[in-house]
Amino acid sequence: MYAVIETGGKQYKVEQDQILFVEKLIAEEKDVVNFDVVAVATDDGIKVGAPYVDGAKVTAEVLKNGKGKKIRVATYKPKKGEKRTLGHRQPYTKVQIKSIEA
Repeated sequence: MYAVIETGGKQYKVEQDQILFVEKLIAEEKDVVNFDVVAVATDDGIKVGAPYVDGAKVTAEVLKNGKGKKIRVATYKPKKGEKRTLGHRQPYTKVQIKSIEA
């Protein structure tokens, strides 16, 4: 059994007990969060929602909030003597899928 959830403008295929890194959520460690289910596959077949499946629910536990590795971005303009370096660390939330209900 698996489900396709939507969070942070992205869709993820998830299974039970899977650990997943998603865009930062407004939740603390050990909180329980629910995700919108776009599609769910069971032994009976696949149900696809328009836009979400009615009665389907994916529950996950927040393991931690953090930041990803630093990405360096450099800009340069020739003949102007202008250059600069920027850094960015994308925040994320690490979650573990606890249950999928169809």
